[in-house]
Amino acid sequence: MSTTSEQLADPSATTLLRFATAGSVDDGKSTLVGRLLHDSKSVLTDQLEAVEAASLSRGQDAPDLALLTDGLRAEREQGITIDVAYRYFATPRRRFILADTPGHVQYTRNMVTGASTAELAVVLVDARNGVVEQTRRHAAVAALLRVPHVVLAVNKMDLVDYAEPVFAAIAEEFTRYASELGVPEITAIPISALAGDNVVEPSANMDWYGGPTVLEHLETVPVSHDLTACHARFPVQYVIRPQTAEHPDYRGYAGQIAAGAFRVGEHVTVLPSGRTSTITAIDALGESVDIAWAPQSVTIRLADDIDISRGDLIAPAGDAPATTQDVVATVCHVADQPLAVGQRVLLKHTTRTVKAIVKDIPSRLTLDDLSQHPAPGQLVANDIGRVVVRTAEPLALDTYADSRRTGSFLLIDPADGTTLAAGMAGESFASAKALAAQDDEGWDF
Repeated sequence: MSTTSEQLADPSATTLLRFATAGSVDDGKSTLVGRLLHDSKSVLTDQLEAVEAASLSRGQDAPDLALLTDGLRAEREQGITIDVAYRYFATPRRRFILADTPGHVQYTRNMVTGASTAELAVVLVDARNGVVEQTRRHAAVAALLRVPHVVLAVNKMDLVDYAEPVFAAIAEEFTRYASELGVPEITAIPISALAGDNVVEPSANMDWYGGPTVLEHLETVPVSHDLTACHARFPVQYVIRPQTAEHPDYRGYAGQIAAGAFRVGEHVTVLPSGRTSTITAIDALGESVDIAWAPQSVTIRLADDIDISRGDLIAPAGDAPATTQDVVATVCHVADQPLAVGQRVLLKHTTRTVKAIVKDIPSRLTLDDLSQHPAPGQLVANDIGRVVVRTAEPLALDTYADSRRTGSFLLIDPADGTTLAAGMAGESFASAKALAAQDDEGWDF
């Protein structure tokens, strides 16, 4: 009997949810995160005492829970979030890795960083202001990054007298916009992060709302990404050749399985060379195993002595990605210096780094209305645009829609190693046809 992907998956992996918060300036992201940590009893006593002391020194009667995440001095002084703040907490039902991302437009690139590995994004909206340009921008970034679940948290409901019509109008507008982008699942929750309404405990002030609290939704949302069900991919990180008396002929290829599962006896293809062989052994944690799956770190041994080095990709012979030297992708420009047509760069894909040149920048995306600005010539910080990159060597890329891990890459400045842009191969947004083909739980990674 064949082994199912559910049987292969690590049971503990299903208890972990990575999520990111985003929203416009002063929508209350850091306060929401602080409230979530505080009310779920995930704050250490000394941390809370430090926040209480800092709040008191600023003349505040109650602890400013935003200080639990705004750790940089500049953040505390300005009352804004600048850097991505990662927090780790857990409840009896699930473990969480949280990325609190900035709201300012000039820090959109930081939101890309925080949401790139997220399975859920919480987009905050001030109930008094409704959906604004930055709200649409963050919804578009979540759609570009194929974040499977989006929560619209309509915050500061206490400042609009907990009015249901205000919440309903905002939820309808946002849901319509996000659905046009191809986001497969949107959940709207009315909250007051400052007062704690519907964050961890249900609100007595909004008895008209019968849905889950933020924490309840985070604990129960299906984490549908099943790496073992994806196209199997193994980027080679290191070639192991001890050449000792004990292991005179040992040749193994070490790395982390990016997706899928590999079995002893399986016929595989090595890219970009296209050579084929058979897996004779898989070593994991010092022991030989018959099968290994993502995201395990293993050493694979093959039947044939093939010229394999760091950056090569091992994939099933019948399911290997096509290689190309012309990469068409959407990129988010994250560097201060522009990215221009004709610029020489390095492209880093999994463990492989190759020389490349920017052949074309066909368009720049205007996120407020999703229009395309043709032939901009260059991209500047926080711009999102389409690019065509010619690489010096063939690359085995999947489309980002198929795999966030093997469909993504970085463009790097060869002069100083600065990261210039984060790239997503293939189409920008999910098409209506592709979206219709997905199951009810969203994109499967």
